[in-house]
Amino acid sequence: METFPIYLIAILAVAAILFLLLLFHYVPFFLWLSAKVSGVNISLVQLFLMRIRKVPPYVIVPGLIEAHKAGLKNITRDELEALFLAGGHVERVVHALISASKANIGLPFQEATAIDLAGRDVFEAVQMSVNPKVIDTPPVTAVAKDGIQLIAKARVTVRANIRQLVGGAGEDTVLARVGEGIVSSIGASESHKEVLEHPDSISKLVLRKGLDAGTAFEILSIDIADIDIGKNIGASLQMDQANADKNIAQAKAEERRAMAVATEQEMKAKAQEARAKVIEAEAEVPKAMAEAFRNGNLGIMDYYRMKNIEADTQMRETIARPAGGNANGTTSIGNK
Repeated sequence: METFPIYLIAILAVAAILFLLLLFHYVPFFLWLSAKVSGVNISLVQLFLMRIRKVPPYVIVPGLIEAHKAGLKNITRDELEALFLAGGHVERVVHALISASKANIGLPFQEATAIDLAGRDVFEAVQMSVNPKVIDTPPVTAVAKDGIQLIAKARVTVRANIRQLVGGAGEDTVLARVGEGIVSSIGASESHKEVLEHPDSISKLVLRKGLDAGTAFEILSIDIADIDIGKNIGASLQMDQANADKNIAQAKAEERRAMAVATEQEMKAKAQEARAKVIEAEAEVPKAMAEAFRNGNLGIMDYYRMKNIEADTQMRETIARPAGGNANGTTSIGNK
């Protein structure tokens, strides 16, 4: 009896193993068996064609099994394949549909697919519809009419609005609108004491504004968690205004002082000019007297009478001058 060489047997064994690996890769028999046992009607040919279309059967078939066990009979293999090829998350969408079905939330497959392809977590949205989420706002600063600054923190309880998840605004918009409502409510208060005594008035006023319009959430409640007193903005503004008025007054006073100095300098210049003219005129007197002497218009007696008048005038000025002072009212060093 002829025996096969050992190396030939090894080659045949390796070839058989490779063939089985390729067969079970392109025709996942055990996955098909699991689907059959679970009641999902799918053939080996369809699983083989999924591999050809580059759709992983280990993603589609488990989704079909979960949906079938949860009683979702309207989900088909083609729909899950189309969702995967479009870049969606098959497992997340199936879990969301099962959760929505158990919570009696109407969520069609097409709407869940649209939400998932829009980039939102549809499973988290369904969970938020059942279990509302609490969002803490950052500190919101506002000023009451009496000028006192208040710093408020709020907790917003929201529930996902499944119908507006596609195209609806997110959490940032909700927080911005709530902050705007808090600022408006505090700003409308006559006194900060009213806000501290009735913080619930802020919540009621903000809720009445319908801040969740156009968002992917429904605001259930807004609760003021904390209110702190900040600066006295009114007093600070008054101080700033007083400083500004003071600076303006100082500037105007400096302007008037500069104008007064300029006017004084101008008057001094005019006085010096007048004195110069007087000195110039006095310098002409001796010349005029000499000319009068030469022409015979002034006699020697007239000259002495004029000297006597000057002496009398000087004597009167000396008598009228204060003791120890000169004609200008200052003390004469020479007399001392």
